[in-house]
Amino acid sequence: MKLLQRHLLALLLGTLSLGALAQEAAIRKNLAERLPKLPPIEEVSKTPMEGLYEVRVNHSDLFYTDAQGNFLIQGNLIDVRAQEDLTEKRQAKLTEIDFKDLPLKDAFTIVRGNGKRKLAVFEDPNCGYCKRFERDLVKVDNVTVHVFLYPILGGDSPEKSRNIWCAKDKGKTFLDWMTRDVMPPSVATCDTSALSRNYDFGKKARITGTPTLIFANGARVPGAVGADRVEKMLADAK
Repeated sequence: MKLLQRHLLALLLGTLSLGALAQEAAIRKNLAERLPKLPPIEEVSKTPMEGLYEVRVNHSDLFYTDAQGNFLIQGNLIDVRAQEDLTEKRQAKLTEIDFKDLPLKDAFTIVRGNGKRKLAVFEDPNCGYCKRFERDLVKVDNVTVHVFLYPILGGDSPEKSRNIWCAKDKGKTFLDWMTRDVMPPSVATCDTSALSRNYDFGKKARITGTPTLIFANGARVPGAVGADRVEKMLADAK
């Protein structure tokens, strides 16, 4: 009897799996036919909301659809009982960067206190939000900050980045500019290939704005977040 029950259960699970595959295939087919400009669908998965499916494109862009692919929703899915933004949580997971994969040789470090906690930041020296972030970050102690110069805003961003990178004391020159508006002095040319590698890495990792913060647990946070949130994220990353 138990053998028969196990057999029936296996058949049921197999049927459910085939049904899920057929459902996904239908969504992919219908959306591709009806929305030819939609990027290639990379994943279709059920959401906690009955009858609603997540459609993932471009690595971390999320849409939602019904079981037939008749409707497409762009926006955030909120679990109002748990008071949780499920879309934001999912995208945060999708955009995580393993800290060990960061090319730390192409960054310079600023150490505060015992430096035990770790944080990486991609910043453009002409980014006003980066300046605001750095002026607030001075309140955070006992951290090693790995700064990746990421000149993507145009203008003289590449020149300022070169002067900071080629300075004898990169950290001081960077902070003088970001927190005190002391212009990085022009210096003799040095090997700035790290800046090109930072650009290539950022493009591959889809870092599209500055500042972008990477914590030791892989969590990525875009924007000039305050010292309180940085402290919380550093604590969560332990």
